[in-house]
Amino acid sequence: MRITQIICLILAFLPSAACAQGVNGVRVAILQDAPSINIKIAGSYEIADAKQRILQRGRDLKTTVTSYKRGILIAGKNFNLEKILIKTINPGIIIINGRTFRGDIQLIKTGGFKLTVINRIGLEDYVQGILYHEASHYWPMEALKAQAIVSRTYAVYQSQENSAKDFDVTSDIYSQVYGGKTSERERTNKAVEETAAKVLTYQDKIIPAYFHATCGGHTQDASRLWNINLFPLKGVPCDFCKGSPHYNWHYVARLDEIEEKLANSGYKTGNIKDIAVLGKDKSGRITDLRIAALKKEIKISAKDFRNIMGPDIIKSTDFNLKLVDKDAVFEGLGWGHGVGLCQWGAYFMSKQGYGYEKILQYYYPGTDVKTIGL
Repeated sequence: MRITQIICLILAFLPSAACAQGVNGVRVAILQDAPSINIKIAGSYEIADAKQRILQRGRDLKTTVTSYKRGILIAGKNFNLEKILIKTINPGIIIINGRTFRGDIQLIKTGGFKLTVINRIGLEDYVQGILYHEASHYWPMEALKAQAIVSRTYAVYQSQENSAKDFDVTSDIYSQVYGGKTSERERTNKAVEETAAKVLTYQDKIIPAYFHATCGGHTQDASRLWNINLFPLKGVPCDFCKGSPHYNWHYVARLDEIEEKLANSGYKTGNIKDIAVLGKDKSGRITDLRIAALKKEIKISAKDFRNIMGPDIIKSTDFNLKLVDKDAVFEGLGWGHGVGLCQWGAYFMSKQGYGYEKILQYYYPGTDVKTIGL
């Protein structure tokens, strides 16, 4: 019996997409709407179409790839297709714009003669390529293991959700920050290897294992932000992250700066005269704001307000504010959306001797760590 068949039998209790994920890997959009890319391959490679039919074989590719009216131009050859797959042999590596990636690269021609670049990579290699960006490689090993399991679980879940789309995740903060082989480090790779194929499940299903930097005292109920109503993501109190460098934050925004950013997002208020908090949830985070101007006022969710202002400026929705002359003064707690794993909480839990399973059970109550294949 082949190993993929064995894995699928082990995974019989999970959704079928989870089993497929264990075999097929992750599709990561590493560039979107790029006018061109520089690509380099040392060794043998194949160029195939969307149905895996070989179009060209070669060795030692170094070229700039662009799109044109009818397709994609690679090394002086026109491929009259909207999707091209570049595969390395035995297996190799591909360098895209100076960064090194394992796996294969898919190129998709998009509107305006632009390219979307997708790295098709094995699940474990993918987690190795993100862990350094999501947690310092100097952190305690149990915190790194917890993060590895959370990141792997998130990838599997997104692969299930996005199976009909061109890619599963992006390589930025809107999914998980991914840098390919260039971003791998010895200790983070070790954490991935020692938790290989382990994921978080609830009632025998993969969960959307969200995480954030610092919760500021209480993690958030996911249903406040998204259409997700799961017991493990209802939020828990957290005293562990008080030593985080992101526990407190402060920002002063000019009112005309707020007006401009709101207007650019379709909220035309005019001269702002007052900003009031309309409510808070059990975690202490603001639910909605009322913004009053001379002739009108608007109600806006704190989540949308934070995104408009910038999530690195208004670091969380757990804040107080006051207006001083023509400024809005924000004093807040935590950094991130607050759902799921508090990364700095996990750091301090591990410093206190908690293992990765205890850390995960704390931030995702009711979950189990299960193995989806080796």
